[in-house]
Amino acid sequence: MRLPVHRWFRYSAGFSAEWAESVIDAHGGKHCTVLDPFAGSGTTLVAAEHCGAAAFGFESHPFVNRIAEAKLSWPSDSDAFLDAAETVKQHLDTWETLITEAQGAPDLLQKCYSVDVLAQLYALRNGYTTESGALDPAAARLVWLAITGILRACSGVGTAQWQYILPNKSKAKVLEPRVAFDAKVQQMAADMRSAQEHRWSGSARVFAHDSRNAQIPIEPGSVDLVLTSPPYANNYDYADATRLEMMFWGEIKGWGDLQNAVRQHIVRSCSQHAAADRVDLASMLEHPSLSAIHSEISEVCNELATVRLGKGGKKAYHIMVAAYFHDMAATFTMLRRACRDGARMCFVVGDSAPYGVYVPVDDWLGRLAVAAGFTSYSFEKLRDRNTKWKNRKHTVPLHEGHLWIEG
Repeated sequence: MRLPVHRWFRYSAGFSAEWAESVIDAHGGKHCTVLDPFAGSGTTLVAAEHCGAAAFGFESHPFVNRIAEAKLSWPSDSDAFLDAAETVKQHLDTWETLITEAQGAPDLLQKCYSVDVLAQLYALRNGYTTESGALDPAAARLVWLAITGILRACSGVGTAQWQYILPNKSKAKVLEPRVAFDAKVQQMAADMRSAQEHRWSGSARVFAHDSRNAQIPIEPGSVDLVLTSPPYANNYDYADATRLEMMFWGEIKGWGDLQNAVRQHIVRSCSQHAAADRVDLASMLEHPSLSAIHSEISEVCNELATVRLGKGGKKAYHIMVAAYFHDMAATFTMLRRACRDGARMCFVVGDSAPYGVYVPVDDWLGRLAVAAGFTSYSFEKLRDRNTKWKNRKHTVPLHEGHLWIEG
């Protein structure tokens, strides 16, 4: 990934920055106001800045929101950032005093790092926490991101960015913390200068806002284009994707803390999340927000409730599906309030088949959008998924594409 600013930290985006730029340009470019209600680490927002467009993002995952906010600090002084990074890096000389702390680190961190490497990373962490209050705020955000952005590169186990940690897998290329930090800082400073020289707009803003909440932090009726990839209803745990980083920074102690720290703030797209919320399925299926798909979703959820009883894991997919579309219905209500009349929305989505029970995600989302006040929808298939049956849990053909919603 070589795109300036985007490459500082990768998180699940669902589409490329180049594609986002092409869509924004096709919808007015610098004359367009863009919203991404699931902003992630800021792919849409940075793409909009490259196009000169105004852009807003909502991201309710607290840690990922902080990553996006740091990326959007690229217009700040690169020299101030370099000075701040150098100040923090001086603390690396203290790493040997942190060996005992590293030896007592949480299990996940011990599985991901040798004691010496973790002690060096802790030295950078302590340098940041000690110095950040005296640093320029934008420079401090960028230094935090530089440290966060090297955590997986310094681990010898399977730790590709935004993916689950795989402690039993190893990777060939592992960087020492000092080398990784220097390289990341230089990369970020070079990208800042490049974006500034090319006069990117620098006007995007990201809000720590839950897109299910209709009380929006932007002017109602101000959005021309919504460009996003919402969470997929495929049991991927978006909260768990940043567990390593959050544990390193002391924001959680382990997997069990994710429910309160993250999951309560985000769309319910995984069974662990939905089950923990203790949802009453019958009441949720009767909720007025799901009336447009009531009969179909009830049939699917009831089938899943039966099928799960014959499965070893007995995963609560029936609850997950109901909760997911309930949450997305609330999101469309919010988006109708945010968008001007005649706005367009593009959702990059894929369907799913938990336990082999097909869920027509794009069609149901389109119907929920129309029920929320949008005028029509269409689906543009990009690719087929799940077509190679070996090692798959089911053989239901799936697809992925662009759900276009007119408003």
